[in-house]
Amino acid sequence: MRNAIISGTGFYAPPRVVTNDHLKSQYGIDTTHEWIVQRTGIEERHFADAGVACSDLALKAAEQAISNAGIAKGDLDLIIFCTLSPDYHFPGTGVVLQQKLGLCDMGKFIPALDIRNQCSGFLYGLSTATSFVRSGTYNNVLLVGAEVHSAALDLSTRGRTVASLFGDGAGAVVVSASEAGGRGVRRVHLGADGRFADILCQKIWDISQRPFIPQDAAGIGQVQPEMMWARMDGKQVFRHAVERMIGSLMEVAGQEQLTLDDIDLFVFHQANLRINQYVQQHLGAPESKFVSNIQRYGNTTAATIPSLLHEATMSGKLKRGMTVATVAFGSGFTWGAAIIDW
Repeated sequence: MRNAIISGTGFYAPPRVVTNDHLKSQYGIDTTHEWIVQRTGIEERHFADAGVACSDLALKAAEQAISNAGIAKGDLDLIIFCTLSPDYHFPGTGVVLQQKLGLCDMGKFIPALDIRNQCSGFLYGLSTATSFVRSGTYNNVLLVGAEVHSAALDLSTRGRTVASLFGDGAGAVVVSASEAGGRGVRRVHLGADGRFADILCQKIWDISQRPFIPQDAAGIGQVQPEMMWARMDGKQVFRHAVERMIGSLMEVAGQEQLTLDDIDLFVFHQANLRINQYVQQHLGAPESKFVSNIQRYGNTTAATIPSLLHEATMSGKLKRGMTVATVAFGSGFTWGAAIIDW
């Protein structure tokens, strides 16, 4: 049977580093480094400069992943783009990335699919890519998670609870077909619970209204702060994240008849270091089996898992033959877990 393996990884973060102290000194947010670290584990994050789009970050990560997979851009059969900060409302950013990769100039008009599952987006994308490859439909799928959060954060004291969490970045993998045994995505478990859709959201507009954004007398759209900026019930998110992350991990491991001792490396979505530490302690798995980079990048949403896979591979922490468990939880609520034989 055809296996779907991760043949290459890539990661890119924009060069500008914004520390916790910068949030206070540069943006005037009433906060402290200690306050943020204590609650989130985050010490700094990267912000893209004005004029840099989500697709620009994705391009850098994608080119790395393609090169590391040992294939040419023309060998790609499908692009899956996961983001909550697309270049435009529409069209999707997958087609923008296709053009920036030069595929259109090559006459490679491959399909491009956008996934909007926020922090769980990469795992939803991985499930989709794996299914396409296993079925024989495609041989090489470029799966990208990329975010430019900084343009849509309320960088003021009013928005500090959310603004301190997020950063910009992109991670990418190539999911390829392989006939060899012993490698590949074993299983992906996904879930969602729409009863909590308003607990973590950024609405911007209400499409049921006419017009969908209120206008002033001059016809200029007026977006109220409660619609424009992301809002979150942190306590609810923490509680549900812990429950769903543990549950989905145990579900997918049980389906594969694995114990936690069989997992060599845990790669968790980087939303909050304290959530991940709580889950790790509850599972009783050794800290040495966990990787994290939220301290340096903050929450990059759909980019967190692929960025960790890339960093762990480059550092030698993740080696061929290891069994990896990835877990994510995010807005929606949505969640997922995957077992990968690296």
